Amino acid sequence: MRRYLTTLLLGAAMCAPVVMHAEDHPKRYYDRDKHDYHEWNEQENRAYRHWLEVERHREYHPWAKARREEQREYWRWRHEHSDWH
Repeated sequence: MRRYLTTLLLGAAMCAPVVMHAEDHPKRYYDRDKHDYHEWNEQENRAYRHWLEVERHREYHPWAKARREEQREYWRWRHEHSDWH
């Protein structure tokens, strides 16, 4: 039993730096209409929340759960409001 616990802890310790490293890099999303990439960071998340709640009067839901058409509408709005922060 002790052997399995040691192996499990060692495996978890080896995976931890990989998980932490992945969080250091913001996710990038491709805008098919404008053929460019957008980095998803805290500023982009605030803009998305504003667009969803204020502009569209919808309840907030995470970007990853948004329908593809809704994401495309957001990118169109974002290109028209590139100075929003």
